[in-house]
Amino acid sequence: MHREHQVRQGLLAIEALLKTHALWQNEAPESAAFDSTQPFFLDTMRPLQWLQWVLIPRMHALLDAGAALPQNFAIAPYYEMALDAGTPGRHELLAHLSALDALFTTTDR
Repeated sequence: MHREHQVRQGLLAIEALLKTHALWQNEAPESAAFDSTQPFFLDTMRPLQWLQWVLIPRMHALLDAGAALPQNFAIAPYYEMALDAGTPGRHELLAHLSALDALFTTTDR
């Protein structure tokens, strides 16, 4: 399976998991929230908002455009710290994020 397909499947799995656990938002944050210059938009969005409204759409856009994907990508460590133990689906979400990270850190492409 091509890496691009694996990335897309990983993004879809994350989206499905967020929806399953009622963590998916129906309304986007206010437009000012997207003006952040901080990593993960720490100053304007909660961690799961950034995942839903920034990472997932941007990755789909790169895939749709056939653009180069990021290298040395690692977001799972951030989410290990950012999500408390009571977050629904936390363990499964971290597993999906780690699998996604692995697609960007392998040298055999």
